[in-house]
Order: sequence, then structure tokens, then C-alpha cells
Amino acid sequence: MSMFSIFNVSGSAISSQSKRLNVVASNMANADAVAGPDGKAYKARNVVFQTVEFDAPESKGVTVSSITESDAPFKRTYAPDHPSADANGYVDQSNVNPVEEMVNMISASRSYQNNVEVMNTAKTLMLKTLQMGQ
Repeated sequence: MSMFSIFNVSGSAISSQSKRLNVVASNMANADAVAGPDGKAYKARNVVFQTVEFDAPESKGVTVSSITESDAPFKRTYAPDHPSADANGYVDQSNVNPVEEMVNMISASRSYQNNVEVMNTAKTLMLKTLQMGQ
């Protein structure tokens, strides 16, 4: 694997983790929402990653293949006076679990940071290699 492949691999991971962080931020913003943009309760979203091959067969990266909605049940709250209440007086709220989203956020941000560090280390190694020739 060439040194330039390292930048492709880490760059793809940084881009994918950035998208994951955006999805987590959207989920956290709607954690207590009663209605999403379509008027129904907001469904948590999850990022699905997929391996992608680069020019060199030994180097692979990652990309976001899709963003799926969670199948977890909605939180139901008894609030008969609420305008969104059903016939029994229950209101469906978002199925976002804030604890899981915080774990996702920490995981994604650490992965992002690690890949930035990989790129910085590769850059330093390349500069030192060039300095050896002087």
C-alpha cells in the first residue's frame, strides 16, 4: 500500500464519520419531538457503512451506503389534551434513545479524531522521508 492510499482510506473514513455525526445531531435534536417534518412522530435514523475499493486492490475505504430509520417503537405518553393525541389520549413521541445517541456521537467523534491523527502521522512520515534525501 502506498503512502497516498493512506490518505484515501482515512479521508473516506473521515467523510463517513462526518455524515454519521450529522445523523446523530439530527436524532438528538428530535429526541423529544412529538412530530417530525411529515407530521408523524420522528423516527431515529441510523447510518449504514459499506466497504469501497480504491484503485489499488489492497486498499479499501468506507462510505455511507444508506441511512435507515429505526424500527424501535415510539414512546407513548398519556396526554389527552394534546392536539396530536389519538382517540385513547396517547401521543406518539420520537423513538430516539438519547443514551444510545450519545454513545454513537462519542464513537463517531473518536473515529474521526483517530483518522485525522493517521493522516497527520502519514504526512509527518512523508516529510521526514523527503528530508532524508537532503
